[in-house]
Amino acid sequence: MDEILLYRRDRGWGTRNHVLVLPLVASASGVARAIARGTEAVWVAHDYEPTPEDLQQNRDRIARTLAGFAANPNVAAALLVADTPERSALLDRIRAAGQRADLVVVTEAGGFRAAVEQGRGRLEALLSGAAAARRERAPVSALILGTECGGSDALSGITANPALGAASDHLVDAGGTVILAETTELIGAEHLLARRAASPQVAEAIYTIIHRYEAVVRAHGEDIRGANPAPGNIEGGLTTIEEKSLGAAKKGGTRAIRQVVEYAVRPAAQGLVIMDTPGHDIEQMVGMVAGGAQVAVFTTGRGTPTGSAIAPVIKVATNSHTASRMQDNIDLNAGLILDGTETLESMGRRIYEAVLAVAQGETTKAERLGHREFSISRYPFAVLDRAGAAR
Repeated sequence: MDEILLYRRDRGWGTRNHVLVLPLVASASGVARAIARGTEAVWVAHDYEPTPEDLQQNRDRIARTLAGFAANPNVAAALLVADTPERSALLDRIRAAGQRADLVVVTEAGGFRAAVEQGRGRLEALLSGAAAARRERAPVSALILGTECGGSDALSGITANPALGAASDHLVDAGGTVILAETTELIGAEHLLARRAASPQVAEAIYTIIHRYEAVVRAHGEDIRGANPAPGNIEGGLTTIEEKSLGAAKKGGTRAIRQVVEYAVRPAAQGLVIMDTPGHDIEQMVGMVAGGAQVAVFTTGRGTPTGSAIAPVIKVATNSHTASRMQDNIDLNAGLILDGTETLESMGRRIYEAVLAVAQGETTKAERLGHREFSISRYPFAVLDRAGAAR
């Protein structure tokens, strides 16, 4: 399949046609929810409130995340909700990215009820504009796929992750882009990833993000390489950090790594890209979507329900037990590889075909359940900067 049906935007191609109501601070989340309630719009809530102690890097990272999320090609228009006027600078940034956007400021509107009434009027205009959009023929190469694993078990590196890797290879071969993230879950596999770097500069960047996270952990008095996996991972059968990392890295397939990008930064290169994200499932998903991913595949062994408000998330179980136990959440069962009814190659092809089908409008179970998990990753290197370490 060389072409699929997507929504054309000034900033790329979208798999969905959402209108997003986005609070810029936690205190505006209730207003955002009330504005969107009963409409076709989607909304998210979060817990971020800026403080005077925030490093500039933290402010930049959060602004980049909010702006990128609002300007994702899956969003036809965005209504921002702020508590006070000084937050409104983000509106210009989002519009400069080519996004149709408007703003409601609660204090200027006159309080909660007035802000909701004003917001409803502005939202109606945005929804009306979005309703005119129609899918058009687009190249498969327009897709950016986010890959994620959570609730990993001993089968993650045997079934679902390598099958997703095969799907990643299919998309890269078609000219698309795949994001491999979770820096903390690549520790121990960095030398293998560096061998696949498209240039010495990319290889150096891979080592840089790994060593940077290790430095943060050491600054807190811990040794991540000598640590055990998370308790849930241990219960699932994983024994070492290296075992977990080698399995997690398989999501990215086998192709050359073209670029390493910071959190919530859109890749400039097509092909396989590493994004420097934390291992936190929701923060990682938000970072990839803010970086332009229009669809994601999330593998899980022990089960995790994470989704996204604006990007369809395809959930793939590593084993048939989890697929059966969480059938409301799971879209594909890679446990069939272990059962002998699928191979890594055939399951990889099924995942790839599911990505194309979902990109063209087929809904995922996470979408049907109304998932809208959203959490903003803070700048994780503050401990180093405050100690005078160079970033």
